[in-house]
Amino acid sequence: MITLAFDTATDRCTVAAGDGTRVAHAFVDGARSHAAAIIGLIDGTLRELGGAPSDIDRVVIGDGPGSFTGLRVAASVAKAIVWQRNVEWFTAPSLLVRAAAHAPAAGGIVLALSDALRGELYAGCWRITSSGVTLLGPSPRAVTPDSLAALGRLDVVVGTIPAALVDTVRLATGCEPIIGVAALPDARLLLALAGMGGATSIVANPVGWQPDYGRPAEAQVVWERNHGLELPFAPGIAR
Repeated sequence: MITLAFDTATDRCTVAAGDGTRVAHAFVDGARSHAAAIIGLIDGTLRELGGAPSDIDRVVIGDGPGSFTGLRVAASVAKAIVWQRNVEWFTAPSLLVRAAAHAPAAGGIVLALSDALRGELYAGCWRITSSGVTLLGPSPRAVTPDSLAALGRLDVVVGTIPAALVDTVRLATGCEPIIGVAALPDARLLLALAGMGGATSIVANPVGWQPDYGRPAEAQVVWERNHGLELPFAPGIAR
């Protein structure tokens, strides 16, 4: 049987599939490519393992925070796969996928960041060791870059950080952040996280589940600002 993993929270759509001995991986870059590309990427990784959609027995996805549209793509595909089938569905924070890729071999504290727009960053901090993952502080959320100083000692900082904020992050954390292509998510890490204690959560209600958007979509914010009205938004989305 096959575990399928994918993350669409950033400009990279990354997909991986594993059968316990082999792993297939593919990705495309470009946020507007996710919806058109993800099914082809899934089919390709399954074929590489000699499998088919009917062989999937577990799905693991990055659940945000991140791109509103990207997260909707992942949620829709995951729901379609598990719909009325005996397929387990697990999620992990998209920031944790990036943190796990750069955790020190001997274990350590990793801060992962991504652009939250409006001069803020989504931030999540974990202690990652061979025995499991421990969230340090609140769940991933939008923060100002200078507030990162309150986190204390860090071993690694990684993220898709706007160029204008890199110096602030460096000063606040005391670490040289890993940025650029190296900071993008890799679905193969999601496969690895599926076997680590504290890294994933099971989706008990696939129909009602929603990703962690972090905040309303930017289009909604602009519309509300221009019209002086609030639009309704899904429960659990912080303002």
